[in-house]
Amino acid sequence: MTLSPDPKELTLTLGGTTRVHRIGYGAMHLTGPGMWGAYPDPQAAVKLLCRAVELGVTFIDTADSYGPGSNERIIRRALHPYPDDLVIGTKGGLLRSGPTDWTGPHDPYIVACGRPEYLRQQVELSLRNLGLESIALYQLHSIDPAIPLAEQLGELVRLQEAGKIRHIGLSNQPGVTLDQLHQAGIHAEIAAIEGLYNVADRTDQDVLDHAEKTGVAFIPFFPLGHGELVAPHGPLAAISRQFGLSPARLALAFLLHCSPATVLIPGTTSIAHLEENLAAADVRLSAGELAVIADAVDRAGIPLWRPTPKHARTHQMAKAAR
Repeated sequence: MTLSPDPKELTLTLGGTTRVHRIGYGAMHLTGPGMWGAYPDPQAAVKLLCRAVELGVTFIDTADSYGPGSNERIIRRALHPYPDDLVIGTKGGLLRSGPTDWTGPHDPYIVACGRPEYLRQQVELSLRNLGLESIALYQLHSIDPAIPLAEQLGELVRLQEAGKIRHIGLSNQPGVTLDQLHQAGIHAEIAAIEGLYNVADRTDQDVLDHAEKTGVAFIPFFPLGHGELVAPHGPLAAISRQFGLSPARLALAFLLHCSPATVLIPGTTSIAHLEENLAAADVRLSAGELAVIADAVDRAGIPLWRPTPKHARTHQMAKAAR
């Protein structure tokens, strides 16, 4: 393992024109419990966002459903007028019902709404919340199975042509499939996709490989896993000590090295954790070391958790009842 990789390896260009540092910041947790309502300590949120930019973060990920709306507004409060090199990516097309819909006792559910008129409304709201005239990266947050993808992306293309969106992205739960990515490419130029990927859950490796080959940025959500992956006594703890790193720093360094297409968005409400996460940029791992890390995690047999869209979960429950 060596330190201080070539800085050129730590940036990526979205859509051929918009350069970002490959470790950004995911702002989702700067909300109330259950990602609902305003963050209870807005001054702390402002301080953390300002510190992220001071440390070189040039990409911040948010969504209209975080809050809803309050997450975009706290970013504006902290950072507007924005530095010239700061890219804010937001998302729309996902409905919320309350603070327990993603964190309740049952499996979290995802309800998409891809109606063109709804997407247009949400883009306008995000522009207002963020204080922007154009959104650098706007992602369809979840593919609505009830609306043709051509209509969902077609509306975003019209907004792009009107100058309200610079780049279009595609998110989905738990991730964008190869077929969805191919279909999306027919209707829009896709600059980025967002899906679940981390050292323990590499299910979407084929999608990441395709994104790399085609120049599409891949934004992993849950980059630090869900649950025990980076816990003090979790499966990465022993091997991370061998590298002299924390489990979180090792997990993020792994994602930086597994593909030059990855743009990371680790989220935290702690400035200390923010600084630790960004320090992953100083780590260089060899191909052999990556294989050793992946093997150690695979042998740990971590139970994987993947969010399920409501329509898919309902179908699975009905099928099981038959």
